[in-house]
Amino acid sequence: MNFFRKRIEKQIFGLTGMSLGGIDYDHPVGDPGLFGPDSVCWKVHGDFPSMLCGGIGALMLQMLHPLALAGVWDHSNFREDMIGRLRRTSRFIAGTTFAPTADARRLIDKVRHIHSQVSGVAPDGRPYAASDPALLTWVHVAEVRSFLAAHLRYCNPDLSEDDQDRYYDEIAIVAEALGATEVPRSRHAVEAYLQRMRPQLTYDRRTAEVLSLLLNAPSPSRLTKPLGRLMTRAGIDLLPDWASEIGDLRLTASQRQLARLGMQGIAPTLRWALRESASNRARRRMGENTARPNQPDMPSG
Repeated sequence: MNFFRKRIEKQIFGLTGMSLGGIDYDHPVGDPGLFGPDSVCWKVHGDFPSMLCGGIGALMLQMLHPLALAGVWDHSNFREDMIGRLRRTSRFIAGTTFAPTADARRLIDKVRHIHSQVSGVAPDGRPYAASDPALLTWVHVAEVRSFLAAHLRYCNPDLSEDDQDRYYDEIAIVAEALGATEVPRSRHAVEAYLQRMRPQLTYDRRTAEVLSLLLNAPSPSRLTKPLGRLMTRAGIDLLPDWASEIGDLRLTASQRQLARLGMQGIAPTLRWALRESASNRARRRMGENTARPNQPDMPSG
């Protein structure tokens, strides 16, 4: 059984930023990082299945903003290396959440430097810059809204409204450290912000190509290909209805049901297999037992 557990874990790491290395999640012992084990952020970001499909949904939502899309289009090799982009994004989220403080701040500084070099002119003639505070706020909100939606659907639907607001309040510090301003810090503020942004969102040829590449992204192996397809469908299902309509990403009722049943079926196995995840290593760094009460040796679902 341990062989299969390691095999699944290795395949999962092939999809995530853990395969990139470069961060010591085990030391220094006792360093809580930017948030610490009592934060809601550790709870939300600590569940791999929901975070992965939430991340896919976030990318779809982000690309509906023409200036965010222009920056990726002009300054990224995503068309040749979609998996690489997903890994780097995953590494940043895991690192800023669970890495020791110095590593988390180093990641933020690195991304700020990269952003300072990304600028240009969008097809509609508007200038853009990745360091633009308003654009950083859009990318952040699209991301964390998707993460929380996935967590509520596939991990803990009973997360209290107060804790949901705490999550938005906590995670805002990363966006602000990157240069974002007027970051919404509650459920109501996030929803109001998204409604204000809707008139700025578009779906054109470039958006269609990026979404097509994301939907058909190659998998690291044949074993992860079905998982990738399921996660992508689940990511679409997490989009607000209005975003699905803008992006022409509508799912039928049966497709939504199959995506949710599939995620609910595979999630326990993924959680069982991941022993060396960033969250587990961070909890060990803090001296916590990572085993859950009554956790079986083999997933039951």
